[in-house]
Amino acid sequence: EARLVESGGGTVSPGGSLRLTCSSSDSLFKNNVMTWARQAPGKELEWVATIAPGGGTLAYVDSVKGRFTISRDNSKKKLYLQMNKLQPDDTAVYYCAAGDRTGALQALTPLPRRGTQVTVSA
Repeated sequence: EARLVESGGGTVSPGGSLRLTCSSSDSLFKNNVMTWARQAPGKELEWVATIAPGGGTLAYVDSVKGRFTISRDNSKKKLYLQMNKLQPDDTAVYYCAAGDRTGALQALTPLPRRGTQVTVSA
């Protein structure tokens, strides 16, 4: 079974930036649609962004458009989420998963691992 590991989280001030990385062990990573999702304290899992296998088609939840950028490096089997202009509402545990919005949220229910914590606080 393919393994995914998220990293790069931390604590930043409002307006700051972080770059999350999702490392995959899946030899078929390059063929997978990939998605980032997050769960804020006391809230349900939320879809954040999705990228096509070749990186050409991107989709974002409205709340992060213009601030977050999803990308991938298929040669390294890595998925990225560049997060700029971070806001306190971005505070959450972030997860990556293979699949589109629906498939990824299903794959992350129940949460299979710890993810990476992002805290935005003054």
